[in-house]
Amino acid sequence: MRATLRWAHADFRAHRGEALFVVLASAGIIASLLLAGALFSYAANPWQRIFNQSHGAHIWLHTRAGAAGADIDALSRVAGVEALSGPYRTTATTVESRGARVGVTLRETAAAAPETGRPLITAGSWLTPPDEGARAGTEAGAVVLETSVARALWAEPGDTVRVTGPDGAPHELRVSGIAEVAEPRYHPGGGPGIGWVLSGPFDGIAHGSVGQSVGLRLEDPDDTDFIVQRAVTVLGADRVAQVTKWQQARAEAGGDDRLIGQMFAVFGLGALLAAALAAAGAIGARVRGQLRDIAVLKAVGFTPGQVTRGFLVQHLAFACLGVSLGTAAIALLGARIPGRIGGAAAVWQDLPGYTAVMIGIPCGAVLLIAAATGLSAWRAGRVPPVPVARAALPSAAPMTALGRRALGVRVPPALVLGWRAAFPRRGRTLVPVARLALPLVLITVALVAWSTLDQFRGRPAGMGLPAALTVRAAQPAGSSDAELEKTLTAVPDIASVHPGAEMAALVPGQTGTITLRGLGTAREPYPSKVVEGRAVGGPDEAVAGQGLLDLLGVRVGAWVRMTVEGRPQVLHLVGRTIEPESGGRVITTTIDALRERDPGLRPDYHALVLRAGADPRAVSAELAGATGGALEVRETPNPADRLEPARGVMAALIAVLALIGLTELLTQISTGVRDRSRDLLALKAIGLTPRQIGSMIVTAAGLTALAAAVVGTTVGAVSGSWLVDAQGASSGIGAGIAHLPSPTVLVTVVLGTVLGAVAAAMVPATRTARRRLADSLSETL
Repeated sequence: MRATLRWAHADFRAHRGEALFVVLASAGIIASLLLAGALFSYAANPWQRIFNQSHGAHIWLHTRAGAAGADIDALSRVAGVEALSGPYRTTATTVESRGARVGVTLRETAAAAPETGRPLITAGSWLTPPDEGARAGTEAGAVVLETSVARALWAEPGDTVRVTGPDGAPHELRVSGIAEVAEPRYHPGGGPGIGWVLSGPFDGIAHGSVGQSVGLRLEDPDDTDFIVQRAVTVLGADRVAQVTKWQQARAEAGGDDRLIGQMFAVFGLGALLAAALAAAGAIGARVRGQLRDIAVLKAVGFTPGQVTRGFLVQHLAFACLGVSLGTAAIALLGARIPGRIGGAAAVWQDLPGYTAVMIGIPCGAVLLIAAATGLSAWRAGRVPPVPVARAALPSAAPMTALGRRALGVRVPPALVLGWRAAFPRRGRTLVPVARLALPLVLITVALVAWSTLDQFRGRPAGMGLPAALTVRAAQPAGSSDAELEKTLTAVPDIASVHPGAEMAALVPGQTGTITLRGLGTAREPYPSKVVEGRAVGGPDEAVAGQGLLDLLGVRVGAWVRMTVEGRPQVLHLVGRTIEPESGGRVITTTIDALRERDPGLRPDYHALVLRAGADPRAVSAELAGATGGALEVRETPNPADRLEPARGVMAALIAVLALIGLTELLTQISTGVRDRSRDLLALKAIGLTPRQIGSMIVTAAGLTALAAAVVGTTVGAVSGSWLVDAQGASSGIGAGIAHLPSPTVLVTVVLGTVLGAVAAAMVPATRTARRRLADSLSETL
């Protein structure tokens, strides 16, 4: 054992550069994996992230307007309550902007944001008292809106919104900022949203119709139900109008969590595999580079077991050192990384699973490196102790007839020899190309997901969202349908108007409920995005989303019988559409087909298809002005809104994958230079200049990277399209939503990979070209 340790120590002193590279490679890979874990947690737990950052309240109690005598301060003395947020005076209002109308509960707040239940400003700024700041006259009428409310109103910081209080008097407030809170979001048809104002504007709007809201942060979240009972008893059940618990808010955001979590789970598994291959490659390369030393050790009497144990102990020490350095770097410096990565690392420490990931990934990496080292060390123990037998083996493939012909027609020797070095034999070519292509496959998959989100945002008509706006009459008994349609078509930017009605329908057997939608007329059908079959073209024909087909177990071409308001409706499914709403459990026909069952049916709303380039916000404002506020205008919900935070995380993941790919590339370059040392000696002996030798090394690295980039982008484009479509089908939206990146983006990935390989090969190529290769035993073994 003493001899093994002494040899390991001597080997470390003789190969400090290689040992340092293995340690740094292990540290870089561990750091990349931990950053990937931080990004996954950051993206897949948006509600938990907001709750932790805002020091959110587990329970929100809302008292009735005019409920006097409620002892709010007594809640702080309830056992198990850690802190209170508020109490805040509240009033129910209606906020309008650009024709959109949203019910909002305004909360009176102070100029300083509270410590518990603190709104997180994502745009603009918090409220400022009139005596502070240059724009004192406007700050007194400012409001901060919750994110979902601002999205429904198309409101941005600096916009002016109209607020109608309990007395019906209108007030104008300027949007100071937009904030996120860990409370239930606003959605049409649900509860009201949230807005914050200072005491001055609040008194002018409320006029005595005031309730109260208070948030309770608990010492133990599992005691929520018990604390709710205690709190309601303290306040009085007759005074409490509503109770909101943290489980309810988290459940509403659960759909987003699952969707984002499934998306990044694929990247996580792929990143782990890529990192594992990179770590194993770095260790295996170092073992192969010491075959001469192994032969000498066996010649002086070392047994195969001693050689195996020596390599295993040595590389496990390197692995533990590298893993410790990488873990410590992320734990101490991760939050200081600029951009989204640093933000994710800073928040990650307070998210669930932090400790498990910080322990599990390093331990798993050490086990993986131990397995890879054990395999390489076992192979080292089987190395023959006769150097001549290994020296006689060719280190590269023989020159082919095509290569000799290329040299004969004066093709640059660096290009021919670089091609020969990059693609020596089939087996030796496929392995490095495949290992370098894996990170590029994942990068391309991320770009496919990014491009699909861009299509939802930039070309919604091609993704099942042709109507940008829907309008409803504020008073159903107002103007007739014909008059309303005439008013809508008079707006220049509206291309077409489609009357629509939605109702719940029972599926055959009455075991489930689906959405039956009548949209458009037989003369002018709604332009649904049909990806299978055809569009509606006749009576009793309909198209359906993937979720409905899966629910009923039918395919395009089937007849479906359903029950609507106690009466049967039979429709012929002629096509499958991309259906982002209601999990795809929607069947769409014309409103004329629904009127055959109910002749007195009137449209519930009108879907507006805008002309190319029209701004939905401008059209909404124009409609509000043309109808005098008689219409309620809403933007069509876009699934891309829920996945918008994923964009920054995807960009950060691409950077992490690029780092893993760079580690693999450096390993391959160093291994290739070392394995071709005898060839370089022979080439220099026959007259190649140092510049030609360096060019050959750079060319070999560039050609290997080019092959890996072409394979990686091709496989990534195919697998990315399949994964996105599979995700769309499983969520009910339906397959057919995947969109490949533009050829320019794919070519940029290929060129970036090749240029990165060329840049990484410049330093070893320069050193090798300048080194004097001696025809000695050390170079020929």
